[in-house]
Amino acid sequence: MSTILVVADHLEGVLKNATLPTVGFAKAAAAISGSTVVGLVLGSGADGVAETFAKYVDRVIYIDDSAYANYLAEAYAPAVAAVAKEVGAVIVAGASTTTGKDYLPRAAARLDAGFVSDVIAVFEHDGAPAYKRPIWAGNLIERVASSADVTVVTVRTTNFEAAPATAGGKVEKRTGGASKSGAAEFVSFEQVKSDRPALTDASVVVSGGRGLKSAEAFGIIEDLADTLGGAVGASRAAVDSGYAPNDWQVGQTGKIVAPNLYIAVAISGAIQHLAGMKGSKTIVAINKNGEEPIFQVADYGLVADAFAAVPDLTSKIKASK
Repeated sequence: MSTILVVADHLEGVLKNATLPTVGFAKAAAAISGSTVVGLVLGSGADGVAETFAKYVDRVIYIDDSAYANYLAEAYAPAVAAVAKEVGAVIVAGASTTTGKDYLPRAAARLDAGFVSDVIAVFEHDGAPAYKRPIWAGNLIERVASSADVTVVTVRTTNFEAAPATAGGKVEKRTGGASKSGAAEFVSFEQVKSDRPALTDASVVVSGGRGLKSAEAFGIIEDLADTLGGAVGASRAAVDSGYAPNDWQVGQTGKIVAPNLYIAVAISGAIQHLAGMKGSKTIVAINKNGEEPIFQVADYGLVADAFAAVPDLTSKIKASK
């Protein structure tokens, strides 16, 4: 029986949410190919991650080595390729995150494999899994069939449901034996700490655009987001203007989000931004110009001055609690 290998995303001993929709993709592909789903955890002291991951896949291979204590593509890629060969993987999948986009192409090169990025759907073609992926900022959807013996994919996790827990597979723990290619070495990890939910995990996202005209004005965005228990986002134009930090950027060159509620404030709706949020369940646009493109994708639109409308909305929500 063939195998689909899913590589876990984890941080500080916690399995990241992005992993479960990736398993959802793998199970959909496995239903077509008749494959088993095997998980791979690379880490150091990550036994809890492996045990949690085993609840969602048929079995987990956990390689415990100090080389994986901190993420480094030069360490991950050879390990992923080696395990893929060992288990006879026909598909190797990982989340389409900054790390997944970093090490998975390298693993594909080592496997001489086909590579499909940003997969948003899987379907049957000639008895085998084939894939859909967005191109041209999501304006077109490409259908891709791979004839390679092994195909490596990055999964856009906002397009797949998180896999439910099952009875649980077994964890096969190994120690040592890590290898690394290249001369890169881990130096430090600068992590942004916040009491708000992570942008890609939040069920509510409130984003501001260049129309806010200053970093100070983003205070009304933060206040609304905190009132709703959500995350704060920003358009690329706002980030480039210095109004918001880079890790808030939503869009084709930022983070891809699909929350239950997305509120776009003073955002025009350029293609670059829409590519990162138009999969949201409900989109609300607040802009004083009713002709902006953002209203074409919005479920609800309010043509109003954001500096008056947002604080008013925030106060009404607070009063209703």
